[in-house]
Amino acid sequence: MQILRWIGFGAAAVAGLGLLFLGWVYAASEAHYRSFEPPPPFATAIPTDDASIAWGEHLAATRGCRGCHGADLEGEIMFGAVETPNLAALARSETPATLEAAIRHGIGRDGRALYSMPSYNFVHMSDAVVAALIAYLQQAPVSDAVPQGAFAPWHERLMNEWSVRLAIARGEDGTIPMYLDQVPALAQQDNADQRIARGEYLAMTSCNECHGFDLRSNAPWPGSAPDLIVVGAYSEADFTRLMRQGVPSSGAELEMMGPVARGRFVHWTDAEVADLYAYLSDMSRRAIEAETAP
Repeated sequence: MQILRWIGFGAAAVAGLGLLFLGWVYAASEAHYRSFEPPPPFATAIPTDDASIAWGEHLAATRGCRGCHGADLEGEIMFGAVETPNLAALARSETPATLEAAIRHGIGRDGRALYSMPSYNFVHMSDAVVAALIAYLQQAPVSDAVPQGAFAPWHERLMNEWSVRLAIARGEDGTIPMYLDQVPALAQQDNADQRIARGEYLAMTSCNECHGFDLRSNAPWPGSAPDLIVVGAYSEADFTRLMRQGVPSSGAELEMMGPVARGRFVHWTDAEVADLYAYLSDMSRRAIEAETAP
């Protein structure tokens, strides 16, 4: 009996230590989620004219809103773990300031940092562009479609959440606002060649979602797409085909770029594709010169 009693004491002690550990993980990760100051309230007026709303629709199509929020903006189940919001419904229920905080700063409507919103891709968006995007979302039809995807079993979702919280508590991971100051500033906006200036803006509000914060495959997580210095090897015609069809100069099927190009970049105008090529080919030239300089 005494042995059983000591076994019981030991099990209780282990359980208590486990609860203390879980409490620390939750408190430390939650402190991180709540450690970022909200941005100043977005004060730019939201336009209501047809041209601005059409421009906002173009932005939603080319900047990937539907990639995470569904073809009709109805929301999607991502990674089997989270359901993204219905954007049209959200735009009607939240203020523009709340939407802008999520888009450019990675701060949610409850003031907590967001974990998966790719705000590093939008942090350089101008006020006027964000306002046009919000204008479109406020006018977009509210879909009642069922979000695509399926949740993983509850125990897998629970394990995933706590593994993320543990990594955050240990300083091995972080929410989106932690990374925004790693996105390089725009450096070509005063370039005499306005194609390069416009192309930089396009690249740094679109391509760096997958190709790294600086477009050179530099991101704090594994799996970034290739360094865009490769564009230096493309002719403009081959690059245009890549943007329109997702087909590289080799003719290979690209698992990621193929669907993204055919679903998103196909909506870019010819002028936008030409500007993007001008910037990326110039970036490639400058990078090669810097790396080969004596």
